Amino acid sequence: MFKHILVPVDGSATSDNAVDKAVGLAKTFGAQVTVLYVIDPYPFTGVGADFAYGQAQYLSAATAEANLALDEAKKIFEAAQVPVTTLVGEGHAVHDGIARVLESVDADLIVMGSHGRRGLEKLMLGSVTQRVLGVVHVPVLVVRD
Repeated sequence: MFKHILVPVDGSATSDNAVDKAVGLAKTFGAQVTVLYVIDPYPFTGVGADFAYGQAQYLSAATAEANLALDEAKKIFEAAQVPVTTLVGEGHAVHDGIARVLESVDADLIVMGSHGRRGLEKLMLGSVTQRVLGVVHVPVLVVRD
């Protein structure tokens, strides 16, 4: 039924739960998996000149964080003998980066975690999962905390 699963991760326990669920689905359907971490390549646009990191330092730190999360997920898929590739995507908003990569890898399912935020916390922090649901045209399996 599903041939290619996209699994966005962020290094959190919630995305680890999504990885675990994706392993089972990939084994069941014989699907290949792409694990994705999205970074914002230009987080300082419009902020002004005073910020803690310079652009190069930020990209280095963000890429290191992405690679750590991707390596951890890759180990889990490889241990389960599921074909996996990893990818660092870019987007000013994570959901845009996910949608862009979805088109390029031709995945037919997204498995992603949701922190399940509600009320003021959801209003202030937003919901990447909710935004992904609004911009993609493939099924999305949401794995809750």
